[in-house]
Amino acid sequence: MTRGFCVLLCLVLAACGGAPRGAASRAPDARPAAAVPVGTVTSPNFADAKPVDGWNGKPPAAYAVHGIDVAKYQTGIDWATARANGVNFAFIKATEGGDRVDEMFHSHWRGAGRAGVARGAYHFFYHCRPAIEQARWFIRHVPKTAGALPPVLDMEWTPFSPTCTIRRTPEEIRRDASIFIKAVAAHYGQRPILYTSIDFFRDNEMWKVQGADFWLRAVAKHPQDLYDGHPWSFWQYTSTGLVPGIAGKVDVNVFAGSAAAWNAWLAARAQ
Repeated sequence: MTRGFCVLLCLVLAACGGAPRGAASRAPDARPAAAVPVGTVTSPNFADAKPVDGWNGKPPAAYAVHGIDVAKYQTGIDWATARANGVNFAFIKATEGGDRVDEMFHSHWRGAGRAGVARGAYHFFYHCRPAIEQARWFIRHVPKTAGALPPVLDMEWTPFSPTCTIRRTPEEIRRDASIFIKAVAAHYGQRPILYTSIDFFRDNEMWKVQGADFWLRAVAKHPQDLYDGHPWSFWQYTSTGLVPGIAGKVDVNVFAGSAAAWNAWLAARAQ
């Protein structure tokens, strides 16, 4: 996540670079909230609590389409304000394993939809439960909603889990990813998205997984530098973003293409 980035109210996206150290550690003053339809791109009026000095390659601020990912930790979101200030999409945690539903999922899902934020749901993978059970759990709790973003599989190592810290073989990990991806693709009629981090990606050779777009985490360098040029659709660039309308810090992401490419991407995945 771009820890190095403070976008001011008058940001011109194409000309922006990374934020200097010492940039403001609070969200900028909010733009007035107004109804913004899905597909209308609003520019980011964000800050970062822990900015970095700069970026190798193309900085996050050079991308046109920014969004967030949220879970139960984001309890206070004024979605209309967030939308007006640059939140064009949101990936919302829905489920984990085969027996947990995020406490804030339904509230976030409704709020994002009412504000015209393109919304999608993600599942946090539990390494001690069969993949097909987890896919069925996700399908049970995430509605088929017209215009929703593709379903997301979040696969990471879980060293701090109170119940499951195992590290299975790369072959088993990729097999489970494929099982989950195929099941949710068949149900939702969309090509899913696979989220992962650099250590998990490398340890398990996740570039071998087929049938999904990639959402990659890279908080100090461009994904091009860390993932050996692997193609991606979304880049999570900071976990300490400060966004008007959102209480506390939040994960911030960019879409890989232009505003026009974003609308084409949405149209191609419309349900």
